[in-house]
Amino acid sequence: MQIHAVDTGLFKLDGGAMFGVVPKSMWQKVYPADANNLCTWAMRSLLIEEGNRLTLIDTGLGDKQDAKFFSRVDYQPAGVLDQSLGALGFARADITDVFLTHLHFDHVGGAVVRRPDGALAPAFPNATYWSNQAHWDWATHPNPREKASFLAENILPLQESGQLRFIDPATGVPPGLPFRELLFADGHTEKLMVPVVEYKGRTLAFMSDLLPSAAHLPLPYVMGYDMRPLVTLAEKEAVLARAAAENWVLLLQHDHLTEACTVQATDRGVGLAERLRVADLG
Repeated sequence: MQIHAVDTGLFKLDGGAMFGVVPKSMWQKVYPADANNLCTWAMRSLLIEEGNRLTLIDTGLGDKQDAKFFSRVDYQPAGVLDQSLGALGFARADITDVFLTHLHFDHVGGAVVRRPDGALAPAFPNATYWSNQAHWDWATHPNPREKASFLAENILPLQESGQLRFIDPATGVPPGLPFRELLFADGHTEKLMVPVVEYKGRTLAFMSDLLPSAAHLPLPYVMGYDMRPLVTLAEKEAVLARAAAENWVLLLQHDHLTEACTVQATDRGVGLAERLRVADLG
């Protein structure tokens, strides 16, 4: 197995929204904001090579939205994902599996492209796309608070293409996917999936929005975007305790300062142990 961090671009979101009830005077010490209170966030995917399978975890924001949409998040969409795959020697047609942790626009937007004739189609023509039924139902019938994060043009073409498959939480990892286990979390959104990988003697967890950055390690640092913040707090506490006890590497999708980290138990709870780069894990 080989793993690679895949850059799909940077964007900006309000720091207050990203840190919830925590005052700016506290969170800005560990994750600075600009003059407009906006913080810069990564949209880092993960590519896993194993046997004849090439699995991409999440796809970033994509490039099919209009200029007004992109300007709201200060995103420059020109070809970032293709450049990142090309630097690794791959193209979209090589991807066999696209694993979607959840269907918010910054995780699934790049899964669908708009063709020159205006039609929407899967961005990875030879890939199977993976979600789960409970989250799919949640995303396709969204509540008013979360509706802006679930865009039909990012989601429905996947089902219409016939390339979409659902993972059953009761049966775990489907055959062929390169994961040891899947963790399901309901705080950020319904049935977000956190894949756990065994890699060269270490356990890696792609944390998605359960832990968007190293700055979110303190338990009260929960995003204002989360649907069930107290559930997030409990889920994060359980995963961090396990990560500290078993020396996991946590892969951080949105932290543009830190790609990955390990954690340790302290008298103040689980905290940062070491910052790491994905390329150095091999």
